[in-house]
Amino acid sequence: MYPANSTETSPTTNGVACAIPEPVMDEVDPLNDDELAHITKALGNPTRIRIFRLLTERQTCVTGELVAELPLAQSTISEHLRILREANLIQGEIEGPRTSYCINQRVLAAYKRAIETL
Repeated sequence: MYPANSTETSPTTNGVACAIPEPVMDEVDPLNDDELAHITKALGNPTRIRIFRLLTERQTCVTGELVAELPLAQSTISEHLRILREANLIQGEIEGPRTSYCINQRVLAAYKRAIETL
């Protein structure tokens, strides 16, 4: 449904396509209307926007770091992460008992491109 994940990976994220440069906008197709609405809805919550900003700033983050940063219960943060994951805005990799999350740069670029076409 959404643009395919890049096959490039960062050596510091154990195979998750994180911390790589944003794809060139011309190489990414804009999202269709259903995809655009789904992603916009996922970002339609101030907590999820804050989580997204934190992931953008840090490039990768585990749930515990987000819990320490935000005044919410771990279960609440996990639910917000689930919604962002389902929208394919973020991706995560299990590292032992923790999951490390990062921005899906390809989907973010497609989202930006779709917004430009409005």
